[in-house]
Amino acid sequence: MSKTFEKLDSYLEKGKALNAALILFEWDLATLAPEKSDKNTSDFIGIISDQYFSTLINDEVRQLLEKLEQEEEQKELSEIEKAIVKEVRKRYEELESIPQKEYREFSELKARATSVWEKAKNKGDYKAFEPTLEELIQYRKKFIQYRFDEKKHKNPYDVLLGDFEPGFDVEQLDEFFNQIKEELVPFIQEILKKTKDVDKAYNFKEYNLDKQRELSRFLAEYVGFDFEKGVLAESAHPFTTGLHNHDVRITNHYFKDNLESGIFSVIHESGHAVYEMQISDDITMTMVGEGTSLGMHESQSRFFENVIGRSEAFWKPLYHKLQDTFNEQLKDISLEKFLKGCNKPEAGLIRTEADELTYPLHILIRYEIEKMIFNDEVEARDLAEIWNEKYKEYLGVTPKNDAEGILQDIHWAGGDFGYFPSYAIGSAVAAQIYYHLLKVMPFEEYLEQGNLKAIREYLKEHIHKYGMMKNTNEILKDMTGEEFNPAYYIRYLKEKYTKLYE
Repeated sequence: MSKTFEKLDSYLEKGKALNAALILFEWDLATLAPEKSDKNTSDFIGIISDQYFSTLINDEVRQLLEKLEQEEEQKELSEIEKAIVKEVRKRYEELESIPQKEYREFSELKARATSVWEKAKNKGDYKAFEPTLEELIQYRKKFIQYRFDEKKHKNPYDVLLGDFEPGFDVEQLDEFFNQIKEELVPFIQEILKKTKDVDKAYNFKEYNLDKQRELSRFLAEYVGFDFEKGVLAESAHPFTTGLHNHDVRITNHYFKDNLESGIFSVIHESGHAVYEMQISDDITMTMVGEGTSLGMHESQSRFFENVIGRSEAFWKPLYHKLQDTFNEQLKDISLEKFLKGCNKPEAGLIRTEADELTYPLHILIRYEIEKMIFNDEVEARDLAEIWNEKYKEYLGVTPKNDAEGILQDIHWAGGDFGYFPSYAIGSAVAAQIYYHLLKVMPFEEYLEQGNLKAIREYLKEHIHKYGMMKNTNEILKDMTGEEFNPAYYIRYLKEKYTKLYE
C-alpha cells in the first residue's frame, strides 16, 4: 500500500464506520424503534451525516485523490486500490457540489419522512404526506442543479438515474420501456384473457402468521441466506441492508390472507442478501465492497424470486413441505395448480404483489411520473391523481385509496428518486443471466435436486465477489459475452407464459 493511499484510507475507514452507524439507525427506525422516536433520532442521523460529509469532503482528501490519480502513484496501487480511488472520486464529485448544511438537513428530513409516510399510508391519506414529499422533491431538484453537467447529462433526471445505475440515462431507458410497451403490452392483454379463470382462491385463505415466519426462515436458508451472517426481521415494506458481508439484514412483511406475499418477498430479499454475503473478503470493508448497482442488485433478487422461486423445478422438492405446513388450506391444491396460481398475471394495483408479467408496467408508471416531476411538468399536489390515471391507462385498474395507490412504496420517502427503473433493468438482466446459465450448467436439474449451492457459487465467481470492481455491463460482457440486452427479457416472459398457459 502506498503511503498516499494509506493516508486516504484513514479517512475512508472513518467514513465507512459513520455510514455503518447511519445504516443501523435506518434499520432500527424501520423495524424496532418506538413510534415517537423519529424526531429526536433524525437529529442524531443529521449529526452523523454531517460528520460523514466532513470526513470525505475536505481539502486533504481532494489533494490525496489528485495525487493518487497521477501516473506514478497509479503504478504503486493494486487493482482493488485503483478501483477504490475511482469510486472515491465519483462520490467526491457527487457530494462536493452540495452545501454541507443542506446535505445534513436532507439526511434529517429523510429520517423523519419515513415515519410520516408510514402513518399516511396506514390512513390512506396522501395529503398528510404531500408537504413532506414536496420538500423531498425540492431538495432533490436543488441537488440536481448543483450536479448537472451538460457534458454528461441531457436531462435533469439523468443525474438521479446515474446514482442507481451508472451508464443508463433517459434516452436509453425510453428505448427500453418503448420495447416493453410495443412487445409486451399486446402479449399481456392476450395472456390476461386466457388466465382470467385461473383459480387461486387458496392464496387468500387465512394463514397462521407464526407458521409463515417459520416458513420464511426456512426458505431464506434454503436459497442461501446464512443466519450466522444475517438477520431476518419485520417491517412495513420488505428491504435488505447491510454493514459488510458478515452482517446483512433483511426484513419481510406477512399478511394473514395472502400466503404468496411472504413467500416471494423473503426469496426476493434473500437474493439481495446472497449477493452481499458473497462479496469478497478483500473488499467488503472498502468503498467498493457492495453491489455494483441497483440494477445488478435487483437482477439477483428477481432472479431468485422469479426465475428460480416461481419455477416448477424449484418447488418439486419443496412443495410437500409447503402442503404439510398449511395442510388445511393446500391439501387439495396440486403443484401444477399452485404454479399456475403463483404465476397468474393480473392487472393489479400493488407493485410488490405484482406478477412477473405485468410487473414492468408498474415500473413504467413510476418512471414516467418521476420524469414529469424532474422536468417540472407536475406539482406534488397533482401526483396522486396522475398516478391513478396512469394505472387506469396501463393496467385498467384504479386505486380505491392512496394506500394502494401513490403511498404504497417507501422509496420516495427515503429520497430515492431514480431507483424504480432499476427494478426493470434488474428483471431484464436476470433473464439474460438465466439464458446464459442454461448453456453452462444443468440448471433445471440443480433446482430439482435442491442444489442451489452450485448456482450460487457460479454467481459468486462471475458477479458477487467483485462488488463494485466492475460495472453492470462489464460483468455481463465478461460472463455472457455481451452487454445489457433487453431482448432476453421479452423472450423470457413470452416463452414462460406461453408454456404456462398454453
